[in-house]
Amino acid sequence: MNEELPDLEDFTKEVHEWVTNNKPETPDFLLPQTFMEVGTDEQFQYLKAWQMKVYEAGYLGMSWPKEYGGRSMPQVYQDIVTRELVDQSTPFMVNTLGLNWAGPLILHMGSEEQKQAYIQKILSTEEIWCQGFSEPDNGSDLGNAQLKAVRDGDEFVLNGSKIWTTLGTQATRMILLARTNPKSENKYKGLTFFLSPMHVEGIEPRPIQKLTNEYGFCQTFFNDARIPADCIIGNEGEGWLVAMKTLMFERGAEGGQAGGHTSMKTTVDEVVDLAQRTYRDGQLSTQDPVVRDELVNLIMDSRAMTLNGARSKIPALNSERPTSISMAGKLLATEFNKKMGDVATSLQGSNALYFVGDDNAIDGARWQRSYFNAFSGTIGGGTTQIQKNIIGERVLGLPKA
Repeated sequence: MNEELPDLEDFTKEVHEWVTNNKPETPDFLLPQTFMEVGTDEQFQYLKAWQMKVYEAGYLGMSWPKEYGGRSMPQVYQDIVTRELVDQSTPFMVNTLGLNWAGPLILHMGSEEQKQAYIQKILSTEEIWCQGFSEPDNGSDLGNAQLKAVRDGDEFVLNGSKIWTTLGTQATRMILLARTNPKSENKYKGLTFFLSPMHVEGIEPRPIQKLTNEYGFCQTFFNDARIPADCIIGNEGEGWLVAMKTLMFERGAEGGQAGGHTSMKTTVDEVVDLAQRTYRDGQLSTQDPVVRDELVNLIMDSRAMTLNGARSKIPALNSERPTSISMAGKLLATEFNKKMGDVATSLQGSNALYFVGDDNAIDGARWQRSYFNAFSGTIGGGTTQIQKNIIGERVLGLPKA
């Protein structure tokens, strides 16, 4: 098999040329910055078409098994593609939840029938996935999920609601955690994990408008919605174990994702460039010692995360606490994005009051949007506070008290 694999250097050139020649033109409408702001049909169709094009070229799901639509190639080839997609500022992959969470989960824990039914459709965008974890009254306490799933023959009847359902109006499938045994003394053992259809009578996603005036999130209501019992993944009553595995994929603590990226790239270099185009007290912002200090701190943080990413792949450098870097990755990255957006917005002074659609807005108010949208990342997949608890307890071994 190794003899049939292309040389890495040749493959890198091939991918660079393909992306250069095939990346889509910038549309005449506002593109979302991340998969959490896809709020219009034209945005969705544009992004869906791009993901389909990348997949049809053979550059998505490269490490996933051939029998399910992948190419069974080493992960390094997919990493090359993803890096090139990011470097050339191409649109992100719209089916983020399927490619990064649902797909890896199904490959790891699903039945053969589920793998055959879902994996290839995730890659091709034939089926778009969303997530049903958080609830209005149980946002950070996933184990206390109260959406009820009552068995009725070969079906389950669902009642309740989920919140922050990204892509809820576009999705055809949902990874769903529901309570099938409300009488269980152990709340974690009363939960079951479903690969639920969305186009079912009684399931209604209602879009939520964000501070940026964009949509993307939904509250999803379940009113006597019936789904087949065979869409359970794992065993009935053991949904908590499946949910924890899903969160390992979501937080980047475990590999197996299909590739591509989840947001439009913003870099420290671009913030430095912004500082060289804005003024403070009549001078370029880069002449201000406070600004320079902020920029240097951003550069150091960015470099540290890059080096940590490289270090995480070398077992000898992670022997003391093997999971520490991967577990901290989500926390550090989301807080860094918020900090970067904050600095970039502050550099604009009173011009930061302008927003999307105003001719006076610097860079089309990109940085204001970035700052506001960054808060989504510090909440989804476990809030910053929850992540600190997880690292303290599971990595450092600190007591819960």
